[in-house]
Parts: sequence; C-alpha cells; structure tokens
Amino acid sequence: MTSYHCMIDLKPNANALAFAHAVDHWFTELQRAGKVEAWKLQRRKLHLAGTGFGDFLLSVELRDLAQLDLAFGHLGAAGDAASRAYEQMHGMIERFEVGLYRDFPDPVQAERLALI
Repeated sequence: MTSYHCMIDLKPNANALAFAHAVDHWFTELQRAGKVEAWKLQRRKLHLAGTGFGDFLLSVELRDLAQLDLAFGHLGAAGDAASRAYEQMHGMIERFEVGLYRDFPDPVQAERLALI
C-alpha cells in the first residue's frame, strides 16, 4: 500500500468548510473512478503542531505507484464538473507539502533495489 500525504495551509480568505466540501467532492470522484483506494482529511486540533506542519492533513491510500499515476492523469481526462471541483479545492490552498510513504517492512524490500 502506498500513502500520499499532503500538509495544507489555506489562503487567508478561504473558508475551511468550503474547502472540506471541495476536497470531499474531488476525492469521492477519484475513489468512485477507482483512482484511489481511500482518503481522509484531518484538521490540526487546538493549533498543536510543530513548525512546518500544515493546518490540514490529507491522506490518500493507493494500491501502488501505478494507481497514483492514474490519479494524477485523471485530472486531464476529467469532465467539466470534476475539473471545476479540483480547481475549487486547489484554488483555496496557499501552501502545501507532500510526502509519499509505503508500508514498512514491505514484501518488495525496496531498500535492496537501487538504480546506479
């Protein structure tokens, strides 16, 4: 399983509930289309977080990197409604940091594989 994590800060004028609704619309569409396995949006509680942590944490579960590629490709092939949902969500974001994680240890043992 591959996990895509995104720490997000919204623009000062963005409405947090409108952002959550836009995220729900976009990622539910991706999940229905089989481009992601699951997703979750969380908000920092009581402003407790270290420097560099965003106000929101978006976690997206994927089978593998091939499914991640399908998810990224979906935006280009999406219809007008899906593209509007993405633009609405993305337009509220001021700053984001992403990370890609995998279960560990995993059966592939990627640490042993290296490109030279």
